[in-house]
Amino acid sequence: MTMQPLAITAKTVVNACGQGETALLEALMNNASGLSQQGYPDLSFDTWLGKVNGLETVELESELKHFNCRNNQLAYKALETDSFRLSIKAAKEKYGSDRIGVFVGTSTSGSAETENAYKFARKSDGALPTDFNLMTTHNTASLHDYVRSSLGLSGPGHVISTACSSSAKVFAAAYRHIISGYCDAAIVGGVDSLCLSILYGFNSLQLVSSEICRPYDTDRKGINIGEGAGFLLLEPIEAGHGKVKFKGYGESSDAYHMSTPHPDGDGAVQSMTSALLRAGLEAGDIEYINLHGTATRNNDAAEAHGIERVFGESVACSSTKGFTGHTLGAAGITEAIISILALEHSFMPANLNLQNLDTNLNVKPHSEPCMRPVENVMSNNFGFGGSNCSLIFGW
Repeated sequence: MTMQPLAITAKTVVNACGQGETALLEALMNNASGLSQQGYPDLSFDTWLGKVNGLETVELESELKHFNCRNNQLAYKALETDSFRLSIKAAKEKYGSDRIGVFVGTSTSGSAETENAYKFARKSDGALPTDFNLMTTHNTASLHDYVRSSLGLSGPGHVISTACSSSAKVFAAAYRHIISGYCDAAIVGGVDSLCLSILYGFNSLQLVSSEICRPYDTDRKGINIGEGAGFLLLEPIEAGHGKVKFKGYGESSDAYHMSTPHPDGDGAVQSMTSALLRAGLEAGDIEYINLHGTATRNNDAAEAHGIERVFGESVACSSTKGFTGHTLGAAGITEAIISILALEHSFMPANLNLQNLDTNLNVKPHSEPCMRPVENVMSNNFGFGGSNCSLIFGW
């Protein structure tokens, strides 16, 4: 069934490329990666990171100090950017604070705060810090509760935590709530922040590269982990709005393996074809795909097989993880915003760091930005356990 499109009326983003959509756009236009070889406290192996500097000094609102953790500090930074709070204030006046939903994704949440608490315990008598609060920091609900409280909203909402597809799936959740009448508009977004458990966890799976990541390159060696935050406002379409629209979504769960996608891209095919069906579009209507493209051997190969099955070999595409790193639970919202910027500014970003295209994959990402108008864009995010989501945006 074709879905009713929603207008994207406000957005904000923060990641290693900088603070705000202008900084991200400039990085994409100029092939300027935000990745660097800077370290992270107590990290003992070499890699590149998409780190947002200065988060440690960010102060939350005095009445919300109990939410203080790296993840919510990153959320606060995004909420303060791109005049997002002003847009939400206007939306509250239009719909009412109880009619705006909040749907957010995260995977790490405030894990770093728990890690710090255990470091403290090891140095003391074994007791955790007296001010440590698991529910308002590490628990995934912390992000939703903080954003909702910070913006003064009381509508429906929840957190989705499905690894790398977390903040893509929030679009589907928000749409279902709006179309069912539970809210009139919705904030969707995601935040994920660096922490040792994630860094060491991915490294133990031999998925982390010591070099800068090279999605779809024959010499790709794995991911660079990044952190980021992003939010946008979805509203019903009004005449003459002139805004990019959220047109379709597709979800699937191939459940092939805990950490490896189906080699033939079965789950990817299901999510992409479902998104096309909901958007009322054919494969040929998609002019650009923002690839999941993590730069791991299996993930890139599976996605390429899926895209070939749905779109053939000629569709324009690229992975943008060479700019931001893999922001995990924030990847969906980050790459959705990149897709929207591509539509708004008539360009397709490069598959950064691509040197030797893996010709065995039969998908050919472009290595330089392409300046041309695009009508419809698909963004793919495929999570661990085969939890997949494809989104379509367009005019």
